[in-house]
Amino acid sequence: MSDKVWLPDLSGRRVLIPGGTGGVGEGAVRTYLAAGAQVVVPTRSNERATQFRELLGEAATERLHLFEHDYTSFAGAQALVATMVDRLGGVDDVVAPIGGWWYGKRLWEIDETDWHAAFVGLATAHMAVLRAALPRMTQRGAYSIVVGESGYVPIPGSGLVSMEQTALQMMHQVLAAELQGTKRVFLLELGPVATRFVEAGDPAQVTSAQIGAVAVAASASRQPGRLVPLLNRAQAQDALVSLGAAQ
Repeated sequence: MSDKVWLPDLSGRRVLIPGGTGGVGEGAVRTYLAAGAQVVVPTRSNERATQFRELLGEAATERLHLFEHDYTSFAGAQALVATMVDRLGGVDDVVAPIGGWWYGKRLWEIDETDWHAAFVGLATAHMAVLRAALPRMTQRGAYSIVVGESGYVPIPGSGLVSMEQTALQMMHQVLAAELQGTKRVFLLELGPVATRFVEAGDPAQVTSAQIGAVAVAASASRQPGRLVPLLNRAQAQDALVSLGAAQ
């Protein structure tokens, strides 16, 4: 897959990316900024915001808005979206690469702390952001839920994450049934991803930049929301072609 991707002009679009400081989220942040969008990324502290801005370097334009907000609870996500609406006037798009990794115990060995950290906590964060942001999104935008390969590949020792990711797949299906086309919701289903934390072990491996490009293409298109498999570079290329964003 060529890294040369045509980026649409998203000037004026207001994009929320919870989880934007992570490895996958960074690609989305960079690509939306390159497309001209106003990008809101919540961080846990001003120190982390400064570190992320330094990481982005010249990509961190004045259109990057780093809010110190906890979005992992219903109240926190509601406050984050309210702040975004107050400062930017609204929400057009959401990309949610919210996630974390958990490994080390078989299902019958987990305790209540594990359960809340690896399943309840992550599922709640996704639900909280969806509940707060989706009703306030404009009609032109798109909501993209990002799930990893653990949602469809059983990995011994990380069953709680697999269960949570699979729950997000059903979240997307239920949303599609409930929205009936009134708003567009995509599910970006990833394979192994090359990020700043994990170098590509295979030339076919998709990168965080390519995932960001697909998310931007989904936002810019007027196509209905759908499942977008991004298990490798070839599928990322196919997605860009189908969304009208490849050269």
